[in-house]
Amino acid sequence: MALAETAGLPAVLGLALVGGLGVGAQWLAWRLRLPAIVLMLAAGLIVGPGLGVLDPARDIGALLQPMIAVAVAIILFEGGLTLNFSSLADAARGVRRLVVLGAPLGWMASTLALHLAAGLDWATSAVFGGILIVTGPTVIAPLLRQARLRRRPAALLQWEAIVNDPVGALAAVLAFEVVGVVMTATGPGHAVAALAGGIALATALGAAAGWGLARAFANAWVPEYMKVAVLFVAVLAVFAVSDAVLHESGLLAVTVMGVWIANAHLPSYAEIRRFKEHATVLLVSGVFILLAANMDRETLAALDWRAAIFVLSVILVARPIPVLLALAFSDVPWKERLLVAFTGPRGVVLVAVAGLFGERLVAMGLEDGARIAPLAFALVAATVVLHGFTLAPLARFLGLSAGEAPGVVLVGGSPWSVGLAQALLRHDLPVMIADPNRGHLRQAREAGIRVYTGDILSEGAEHRLDLVPYEKVIAASDNDAYNTLVATDLAPEFGRDNVFQLNRDTSDSARYTLPAKLGGRAIGVGDTYANAQRRLWQGWEFRSTTLSDEFSLDDWRNANPEAHVVADLHNGRLRFVAPDRAPKNAPGVTLISLGPPRDRGGQAG
Repeated sequence: MALAETAGLPAVLGLALVGGLGVGAQWLAWRLRLPAIVLMLAAGLIVGPGLGVLDPARDIGALLQPMIAVAVAIILFEGGLTLNFSSLADAARGVRRLVVLGAPLGWMASTLALHLAAGLDWATSAVFGGILIVTGPTVIAPLLRQARLRRRPAALLQWEAIVNDPVGALAAVLAFEVVGVVMTATGPGHAVAALAGGIALATALGAAAGWGLARAFANAWVPEYMKVAVLFVAVLAVFAVSDAVLHESGLLAVTVMGVWIANAHLPSYAEIRRFKEHATVLLVSGVFILLAANMDRETLAALDWRAAIFVLSVILVARPIPVLLALAFSDVPWKERLLVAFTGPRGVVLVAVAGLFGERLVAMGLEDGARIAPLAFALVAATVVLHGFTLAPLARFLGLSAGEAPGVVLVGGSPWSVGLAQALLRHDLPVMIADPNRGHLRQAREAGIRVYTGDILSEGAEHRLDLVPYEKVIAASDNDAYNTLVATDLAPEFGRDNVFQLNRDTSDSARYTLPAKLGGRAIGVGDTYANAQRRLWQGWEFRSTTLSDEFSLDDWRNANPEAHVVADLHNGRLRFVAPDRAPKNAPGVTLISLGPPRDRGGQAG
């Protein structure tokens, strides 16, 4: 009986609980529009030190640290996959300064904060200070999605987070090697040589693996269905080999590997990256739950007033000053400098690497090493909660937000697209019309609507267009096949529920009908392009009507028997109506409808 009481959860049940809590917290955050990281942190603390239901060290055992290490490696590799050099154009100098100047300055500032505020000795402060360079790609990505920043400040934060993660880990390795030289009789030349050799090997190994995989994929040496599997195995192999030579250098190797593949222009790159993003969502949520649940009450209780002063000093001094100095006299606008300076959430890599080095310092006889893990956790918790709730308001205050109301991208310049865009603009919703044919956009330009001349699916659009302000896509060109391609390609990015297209014209022959699983949702009453344009040529117009207690949806329908609702707007949220989705019927809801001329249809709204 005593054995059963101390055994805890079976490992499989523990992993299932971690997965359920992580994904459940992310889903709940999406529903409540809250920072997902905050809910994951809370869930881990509740089931871990709070209720004692889950103790990862007890329930998972010796596999816990390898699992976290592998998960962090895959997360950083996926981060490297997002770093296409073409997307760096606007932020290149700023990122270079943040890495080359900001990282060393941040290391020194963090070391001072640890020694003066937290009271750690110089050796422990130097090691932990190197780790504090990292700003956490695991938390930056969800925060950027929620805050909806403009393109350049978002790129600055994203690139800094991913590039500085392995840099911070290697800075900690360098400090640790120096401490080892001081604590032992080992010569400094040996430590420096080992460090330089490990970094060179990690960089070469990552670049070679990335080059080899890119060449193999481009020459079809690997079948499509095996590409993701081969990638996973390659990431694990590169990480393990590099880490065996120099601890934590594996993070650098997999990051270099990801960046190489991201810039290899592979035809299957989009599918590979999409799958890796899905895997990363699972890994980030799982690792966060594990790390939070692994904290014990005694460790949390050991956090005193000095820990609070340390956290404040990092947030208010050790992070902002190095960033502002690094970006001084650069072409980065001062508002963007302030946003980056006061946005430094820490995440999974910090806690994982800090715990590892804390144990090693204690083994070397430095008792302060035991304080690294709780201080790291306190900083992660504080910055995650702080930035989770303040990044979006700070961005709006500085004018760096992409906009409060999510907008709409209309693909295909036509009178129907222009009419709908004008109706949406009257409600201050961001709208853009894209079409490869400049002549199709003339009416939109004359109406003052933002346009993009080019293919929305092109690489140029991917690198030049800032799609963050837009939440929904309507494919409304005169080509059914192109509409279906646009809707199918953009659905994973925008969400299938947010991608629409004009109904396909299937009147000619079934042999030309595309599969129903492709494309987006129908919009309105399911008009085809020809029918939609015919209505506009006959004088139909887009109008807006706000429902009230005295004027309900039924009243509107009675007054406008021929008109049909295209979308409804309530509390700033736009929702397109489809044949299987009725408009909302509540006071305050604004209906955006398409109806005949007033003298014919008696339109009341």
